[in-house]
Amino acid sequence: MPRTTARPSPSPPTAVPPRAAPAGAVRRPRGPVTAARLTGVLSLAAGIGLWHLAAGPGAVGVPGPGPVAARGAELLRDGTLATDALVSLRRVLTGWALGTAAAIPVGALMGWYPLARALLEPWVQFFRVVPPLAIIPLTIVLLGIDEPAKITVIFLAAFLSTVVSVFQGVVAVDRTLVDAARVLGARDPGIFVRVVVPATVPFLFVGARVGLGAAWSTLVAAELIAAQQGLGYRMQQAQLYYDLETIFVGIVGIGTLGLLMDRLLIAAERRATVWQERRAV
Repeated sequence: MPRTTARPSPSPPTAVPPRAAPAGAVRRPRGPVTAARLTGVLSLAAGIGLWHLAAGPGAVGVPGPGPVAARGAELLRDGTLATDALVSLRRVLTGWALGTAAAIPVGALMGWYPLARALLEPWVQFFRVVPPLAIIPLTIVLLGIDEPAKITVIFLAAFLSTVVSVFQGVVAVDRTLVDAARVLGARDPGIFVRVVVPATVPFLFVGARVGLGAAWSTLVAAELIAAQQGLGYRMQQAQLYYDLETIFVGIVGIGTLGLLMDRLLIAAERRATVWQERRAV
């Protein structure tokens, strides 16, 4: 009988594993984000509609969205609104940036070293309860009526709002992580850079956002110091002539610039804390 050789059975096809997502990539659901944006647009439209109703025939002296938009377009055409917005934006950015930059090391020292906390925290808490308006006479006497006085008032508002968040961020670092790093042979500088700083970044951005709001809210008070330009100055001049449309233009301008800057900070925070788990919204 002829000898037959059994043929080997073909091996089953190997399943191709799915391509892994790049390191650090975070999948975000698009549906909730789109719904949130749509809700925000609808909320904005509803707010303008309520404003229009509130400025109806029964509300004497309250300008509606139409007259305010017309006044804003007029100030935009002659360059007044753009100039005032740029001047105020420069003051806020300068004071806020300097205040945030100073708050980071001070808050970190307070949170990391008990001696620094004992020395600095009473002064921080003392000046936190002093309103910026109370600082204006002192800044005028010490710094005069030029730009340094205005920026100093904004600087203090941003610094005092941010330093507390940075301090709380350092204090809230999980002690287990610090002890584990020490067991592995890390020293204090390495622990601070590799453990404390990443854990404090979310608190830093929260403090920066709060400090930004404090800087904008202090702008009008800062521009009381012999200013000749700026949104706050324009609103104060409009008050003298009962020019409500210009006052509303200033309010809308400050709110819009502050909102845009806050959105930019949120975007920067998401990039800086991409490692952090987030609740789906």
